[in-house]
This record gives sequence, structure tokens and C-alpha cells, in this order.
Amino acid sequence: MTFTLHPQLDQDTIALGRFKLCHVRLMNERHYPWFILIPEGDNIQEIHQLNSNDRLQFIHESCYLAEHLQQHFKADKLNIAAIGNKVPQLHIHHVVRFETDRAWPNPVWGQFKPEPYSESALTSILNFTQPLITAYKP
Repeated sequence: MTFTLHPQLDQDTIALGRFKLCHVRLMNERHYPWFILIPEGDNIQEIHQLNSNDRLQFIHESCYLAEHLQQHFKADKLNIAAIGNKVPQLHIHHVVRFETDRAWPNPVWGQFKPEPYSESALTSILNFTQPLITAYKP
């Protein structure tokens, strides 16, 4: 089975690594720590299309990521969602939210034009995520 990333996800995100099931990517939008999990699979659009083992694995990976995002960023709230209206490939957003962020309390989608990470800010994210991804034990 060959994994093909949807072109929009490829354009808008930065590859960070991979868990057992999911590719971990970062939305290139500096205002929100915004991570995306994309399970490997052909033509998967909805969580229920994953087999039983992959569903459980997906939940474990999502919870692992969410817990570490909450702790690391001291989030006021995590927005975890599978929207998929524009990008049909199953992908789950994990957006770290703060009561002080520029879209609060509204959703982050479509509120403002995205601004990419600076090189130093991206390095900081990579320094946090690389050990996190490597340490994951399914």
C-alpha cells in the first residue's frame, strides 16, 4: 500500500515525523500550535473506515499527542477536530488554543490569512516534537 498525502495538506503543513499509524504534521501558521495527524490508508475519509485495530491505534496516538500538547504549551483549550470539507483525506486537527489568541473564542479556520513560522520558531517546534515522536511506544 502506498500512502499519498493530499496536495493541500502537503502545501499547508510541514512534516514532523510519524507514529505507528499516523503521519504527524504541523500547520504552517505561526499564531497557533496546530498539529495534524493523518492515518495511513487508501481512500480513508472517515474514522469509521479505519479497521478496528487502526481506530484504537488512532485514538491512542491522538490522545498521546493531545496530552503532550496540553502540558508543553499550557493550553487553555485543545480543539481536536476532523472537518474534511475541503480536504477529503482523513486528517485530525489538534489546535492548541489560548484565551489570548487572535481568534479566541472562535474557530481558527478562515479567520485570518495564515502566517508561516520563522526559522527559529520552527526549530523550537521541532525540538519539542522530535523527542515526543521518537519516545512514542504503541
